[in-house]
Amino acid sequence: MKKFLKIAAITVSVLILAVAGLASYVKLALPNVGPAPDIKIDATAQRIAHGDYLANHVLVCMDCHSTRNWNEFSGPPIEGTRGKGGDVFDKRIGMPGTYYAANITPSGIGHWSDGEIFRAVTTGVRKSGKAIFPIMPYQNYGQLDEEDIKDVIAYVRSLTPIENKVPQSESEFPMSFILNTIPKKANIKPKPSPTDIIAYGKYMVTAASCAECHTPFVKGKFIDSLQFAGGRTFMFPAGMVTSANLTPDDKTGIGKWTKEDFMGRFKAYRDSSHMHIKVDINKEFNTPMPWTMFAGMKDEDLSAIYDYLRTLKPISQEIVKFQPYSK
Repeated sequence: MKKFLKIAAITVSVLILAVAGLASYVKLALPNVGPAPDIKIDATAQRIAHGDYLANHVLVCMDCHSTRNWNEFSGPPIEGTRGKGGDVFDKRIGMPGTYYAANITPSGIGHWSDGEIFRAVTTGVRKSGKAIFPIMPYQNYGQLDEEDIKDVIAYVRSLTPIENKVPQSESEFPMSFILNTIPKKANIKPKPSPTDIIAYGKYMVTAASCAECHTPFVKGKFIDSLQFAGGRTFMFPAGMVTSANLTPDDKTGIGKWTKEDFMGRFKAYRDSSHMHIKVDINKEFNTPMPWTMFAGMKDEDLSAIYDYLRTLKPISQEIVKFQPYSK
C-alpha cells in the first residue's frame, strides 16, 4: 500500500510538473512566428493608391479601424475617423473576451517598423510580441501576396494621424491561455493571374474574409462544416441579424443568382442615393455587411468572387435575415 501511494504521489507530481511546464511554455515561449522581417517599403503613389483600394474595398481594414455611422445603412465609416480604432468586439457578439480595434494611424503605430506591421497583419503578433485575437483575420492575410500587404502598409502610413488611445484587449479564460497558440508563421503566396478565374476568385474571397461573417460562430469557434453557409448572428438594438448563405444551394443560397444579380447587389451602393440611407438603429433593420465599402470593388474582382462561390459545395441552411426583438 505504501509503495502504491508513493508511486501515485510521484505520478501526480510528474503530471503537475508537466502541466506547469506546458503552461510556462505557452505563456513565455509563444507566440513564436519569428522576428519581424527587415523591410522598408517605398511608399510610391501607385502603392498608396492600390493600398487604398484594398484597405477600403477588399480587405476593408477601415471597416473595423474607423468609427462607423450606424444611423446609416451598413454603417459606412465616418469621414475623419479612418484608422483611429476603438471599435469593440465582446461577448455581445460571441467573443471570448473584450477586444478593441487598434489605432492604425501614424499616431497609433507610427513608431512601428514596416516589418513589425507586416508581421502583425500576416501572423497576428504585435510589436511587443503579444498575440492578437483573430477578430482581425490575419490567418487569411498571411496567405496573400507580399506586394498587396506592402501596398496596404504604404496606405496606412499615409493616413492622417488621429490621437485616440485605445483600451487594451482582454481575453477570458481559457482563451487567455489559448491565445498564444493561435498565431502561426505566414504562408505568403503570389496572387494568381486574373485569367485563372477560380484561383483568382478564391484569392479575393480570402482577402475579403467572406467566410468569417458567412460561417456560424459559436462559443468563439467557427463551425467549419457550415463554411460560407451563413448563420452567423449579430446583435443590433432593433433585433438579431443573421448572415446569408453564400453557397450555390438553389433554395437557401445563391444557386439561382446570376452573375448580374450578384454583382448588381454590390454595384447598387455605388449610386450616391444608396451610399447614405438613413436608418433608425433602434427600430429598423441594419447590417454589419459593409455594402458601401465593398461597392467600390472592381467589377472583375466581384465577377471572380461569384465564379469561385459557384464552385463551393451547396449547403442547405435556411436563414432568417432579421428577427426583431419582441416588445
